[in-house]
Amino acid sequence: MDSSDEKSAHTDILEVSRASDLVDPHRVLRKLDWRLIPFVSVLYLLAYMSPFTLNRGPTGNAKIAGLITDLHLTGVEFNLTSAMFFIPYCLLDIPSNMALKYFKPSRWIPFIMVCWGVVLLSMAFVKTYHELMITRVLMGAAESGLFPGVSFYLCLWYPRYAQAQRLSIFVSASSLAGAFGGLLAYAIEHMNGVGGLAGWSWIVRLAIVTIIVATLASCYMQDFPETATFLTPAERDWLVQALREDTAASSKEFNLRYLIQALRDPHAYLLAAMNFFIVVPQFAFSLFLPTIIVGLGYSSLHAQLLTIPPSICGCICTIIFGTVSDKIGARGPLLLLGSLLSLVGYVMLLTTEVPVVGYIGTIIAAAGLYPSSVCNLAWTSGNAGGDIKRGAMIAIVGGIGNSGAIASSFIYRQKDSPRYIPGHATNIACCCVLAILSSIGMFEFWRMNRKKRAYCSKEGIDSSRYEEFAELGDRSPLYRYVSQYTFLLSIRPDFTRYTL
Repeated sequence: MDSSDEKSAHTDILEVSRASDLVDPHRVLRKLDWRLIPFVSVLYLLAYMSPFTLNRGPTGNAKIAGLITDLHLTGVEFNLTSAMFFIPYCLLDIPSNMALKYFKPSRWIPFIMVCWGVVLLSMAFVKTYHELMITRVLMGAAESGLFPGVSFYLCLWYPRYAQAQRLSIFVSASSLAGAFGGLLAYAIEHMNGVGGLAGWSWIVRLAIVTIIVATLASCYMQDFPETATFLTPAERDWLVQALREDTAASSKEFNLRYLIQALRDPHAYLLAAMNFFIVVPQFAFSLFLPTIIVGLGYSSLHAQLLTIPPSICGCICTIIFGTVSDKIGARGPLLLLGSLLSLVGYVMLLTTEVPVVGYIGTIIAAAGLYPSSVCNLAWTSGNAGGDIKRGAMIAIVGGIGNSGAIASSFIYRQKDSPRYIPGHATNIACCCVLAILSSIGMFEFWRMNRKKRAYCSKEGIDSSRYEEFAELGDRSPLYRYVSQYTFLLSIRPDFTRYTL
């Protein structure tokens, strides 16, 4: 770096320093929270209510509400229609996140919402198995970009030390959807025959609400911190600089070489493997919870209502895990804890014939399943340097992980009712593998950080040289991976100044 560059960099630092003297970091983060989190959570709530209706699979509450009977589906056809959704849903994650960065979030996210809202609405009028199959594929394509896109969007706004808590609130909408979905399906089942439509057909009228919200989203959403109109200039400068320092000044340039870096990064596939073994039991839980509860001996109407407590428990635990994760700077240990909680819940389901004990097992399983996805997502975002690589990593982990949802569509088979022992055993195996992989991940990222620290110490590299290594992203010797507890806390010397 020549002398003019050094003077320019020094001037920038002084300007941001003066601006930050006038800025309360807590206030900035609170502004982000109120502006971003509620709205994107509503978007995800609308999307995720459909596993309990029709969106990710014609199972769950829609199954109980008579979908199989009305469309004359066999057990295999029923599971195939669930699985077909996930093929485009997994394959299109990466292109969608690249499109989000290129076209801007305020355009891309509302666009895909309108698309899947229209497809979902059309599902109310399907009459045959083949029509349902076609709409399932279209739905998977339309909705593929929502979760990775919104996750990427939030990670563009928050430093790594504040991401898990915010992502947990966003993701908790999925478990909250279980409560709303169960209550809604209970009411809709009593609408069977109203307007000449079957009960399950009424469920997809949520699409109208989705389209309306998507229209509002295009007007309400802000694209990037650099252009945030709801922040003062000083707050905006502080946020941009805080984000830049947090990622060792990693490049925000739209360059496909960062996509290639992500595709070649073995850490992406380690995290994706973890996500796969989260998704298999989690989606099976979402898709088949009403069916599992019926198998415990409860009626179909009661099963709709009994999906509510596990979902609420999952929602609360997700937020608790996310908050604790940011407070102590941990991802892996909490992911390990979530896998063990889920393991206990599924062991209870597998080994008992007492309905109450089995039902308590569903609540314990939910307490571990839903938080695990947040910890994995925050771990992925925290270990990818640069916007494009982060977006690609989130998409890779999500795409590969979500392929587990295809398997989840087949592990609870009608012929295994009422106890569904093969399904519970499969989920137990997934929880065990997840525990092992999360332990490997903690060791690997700790090892990489130790190696980087040793290199920086040997070569005399310190934080004044961020710009020199900016193009390297997380390969920069100054970039620190989120490992086990205390490592996130040591990313910045002044971390505590910005904690919540």
